[in-house]
Amino acid sequence: MRRLLIVQHLMLGDTIMLTPLVKKARTRFRDAEIVMTVPRAYAPLYYGRPYGLAAVPLDPRSVADHSALRRGGGFELALVPGDNRWTWLASAAGARWIVAFASDRSGYKDWPADELRPMPQSPMAWGEIAATLLDGEEPAPYSVADWPAPPFQPYARPRAPYCVLHLGASSPHKLWPSDRWRAVLQWAEAEGYEVVLSAGRGEERLLEPLDPERRRSALAGRLDLPQLWDLLRCAAFLVCPDTGVAHLARLVGVPTIALYGPGSPISTGPGRFWAASPFRALWDAKVPCRDQDLLFERRLIWLRQCWRGVEECGDPVCIRRIAVEEVIQAVGEMAPLRA
Repeated sequence: MRRLLIVQHLMLGDTIMLTPLVKKARTRFRDAEIVMTVPRAYAPLYYGRPYGLAAVPLDPRSVADHSALRRGGGFELALVPGDNRWTWLASAAGARWIVAFASDRSGYKDWPADELRPMPQSPMAWGEIAATLLDGEEPAPYSVADWPAPPFQPYARPRAPYCVLHLGASSPHKLWPSDRWRAVLQWAEAEGYEVVLSAGRGEERLLEPLDPERRRSALAGRLDLPQLWDLLRCAAFLVCPDTGVAHLARLVGVPTIALYGPGSPISTGPGRFWAASPFRALWDAKVPCRDQDLLFERRLIWLRQCWRGVEECGDPVCIRRIAVEEVIQAVGEMAPLRA
């Protein structure tokens, strides 16, 4: 094998969770050039070429990006985790053999694929599911030393000891009530931590009830991913919803308490690959409306999650099942692992 292509355009957390597939490919094809398409905003995370991976920025709307990938074609094998529409891009890039997951309903998205594999029907994290696109033994568990830290522009990093409370999330159903965040903030400051309130661009309004003077949230919405990496790397601990920041934290190795509402730590948690990471998922597995079983439009009988919109569910009890006391207890148990 000389050249292998992984074609995807997933969200931040889903992209990071492809790391077991990347490491498995490197273990099996030690001398191959391994290329993976990534959304342009995520490319800086791969600057240090973890596992020798060449990350190619891809904007689906950019003719130049598509043309550049096609010009650099000549791939013997292409792997397509997630949406099978990217099999068409793999074909355009000149891949000789394309492997993707079988769809519940075969259609035009599947046509370029040479091999369609079923998704596993036993509980498994998404990264390990993706790794089944490639034959061979499971990759060795992740180590922080596997992933070189990306270079970053200077920013006003707080003095240690500090912790990060990241309030933002991709779904309103993942948002923990502000009064509970306030209770954790007050507890952390009483313990002697400087609290950094974090959110993505456009989410700064979530922090106003906790920090109207923006004393603790001066960095919110202003950091790019390499800067956020550095902020997490030096933090004592992180508390956040089940979102991309939780997955970035696994790469960095910061003790993390992740609050799961509609999602499932079975499919998006550490799995076996990140089993040694200092990560604690807080969730109530018995919420009855966490009853949906689709992952990238494929039905998995073991999956229990919920992706209802606000029109269908205006009262997300799942995230409110997590109590302040659970978070504080988890921090007390996890933070010493940083030493």
